[in-house]
Amino acid sequence: MKIDIHSHIVDRHYNDALIGDLELQAEKTPSGQTLFRRNGYTFLWERPDMFDIPGRLRKMDDQGIDMRVLSLSTPNVYEWRGARQVEMTRHVNDATAALVRSHPDRFAGLSSLPLDDVPASLKELDRVAELGLCGVMIGSNVGGVPINDARFEPIWARIDALRMPVFEHPMFPANTGAEEFEMPLRIGFVFDTTAAAARLIYSGIFERYPNFPYILAHTGGALLMVLERLDNGYRLFPDCRKHIGRLPSEYAKHLYYDTCSFFGPALKMAHELVGAEHLLWGSDDPFIGADSSHVDKLDLPSADKAKILGGNAARLLRI
Repeated sequence: MKIDIHSHIVDRHYNDALIGDLELQAEKTPSGQTLFRRNGYTFLWERPDMFDIPGRLRKMDDQGIDMRVLSLSTPNVYEWRGARQVEMTRHVNDATAALVRSHPDRFAGLSSLPLDDVPASLKELDRVAELGLCGVMIGSNVGGVPINDARFEPIWARIDALRMPVFEHPMFPANTGAEEFEMPLRIGFVFDTTAAAARLIYSGIFERYPNFPYILAHTGGALLMVLERLDNGYRLFPDCRKHIGRLPSEYAKHLYYDTCSFFGPALKMAHELVGAEHLLWGSDDPFIGADSSHVDKLDLPSADKAKILGGNAARLLRI
């Protein structure tokens, strides 16, 4: 069974609300995309086919994909505040659940949380099972607030008690300003994923709450590349040992990583460091929409590929 862990719901009401509330500037491209720009970089983009569910199902058939796990992409619901964030969270979770109910053999879904409001997030976690969703998606920062901030401790505790899978997707870094060359998307995402994972490790989230699967998008950004630097921080600086009792690399080996770096050498390194049991195939559909060739062509045992292409996702998400 081939399961895509990294695929996104694209919802018309959500997009229109972001575009209107944030006053994004639209820019049409010859390829048929519409880029919505802020401070000189693309903040959101869409194409008509992203909203075409029958078309997306046909693409799955053409690529031999059994199931996609849908989550909300950047910027999630974090650009809103207060009651509006709660309202939009409930909307996108309901919309995701409706798609899953309509095609239960093709789609699974991850919920979002209105993390600006911790009590509301805890209530929304109670709704996840009722909606038929199999986990949560959490961004790499929440409106600029690091996800290891103490205010989120009750959420991590509840997720751990529920043993609920978490998929972490990057957000634009908090210090993103006027940029060129689409650097927030090309490099900013990688930076923010890496920083978020390092913060979670050093702050002891995975030490205090070891019972839930944590899956990092884009093969963990640069986390696996910098593990020795993080370990050296633990050896050298008391602040890096304050909340944890083991080397950061030991925690990193217990996390999970999708394959959306799409880069063979990076995937081989990830396989060497964390093993096939901790890798999950992803396509980043419909924004990238890769097939599974970046995994298929790796020189790995067929049993390892089977785990990466679907076995691990089925196990973690109980599909």
